[in-house]
Amino acid sequence: MSLTLTAPNAEAAASTLAPREQEALGHIAAGCTYVQTARNMGLSKHTVDAYLRRIRAKLGINTTAEMTRLAISMGL
Repeated sequence: MSLTLTAPNAEAAASTLAPREQEALGHIAAGCTYVQTARNMGLSKHTVDAYLRRIRAKLGINTTAEMTRLAISMGL
């Protein structure tokens, strides 16, 4: 049995994610913490957490590393 991981297509992901979700993703990919991202976006850390949970659910990804790879492929 082999395990094959499929990465979400960057173009499909861009059309799936809301602009604020994309913005939050860009901050996380740049190395910001949830608190730093919240401050940069003028939000609470709980809202940032909600955005990132929705991103993971929409795109079927589980780790911050996968989110970072996606953000880079999207040009964020």
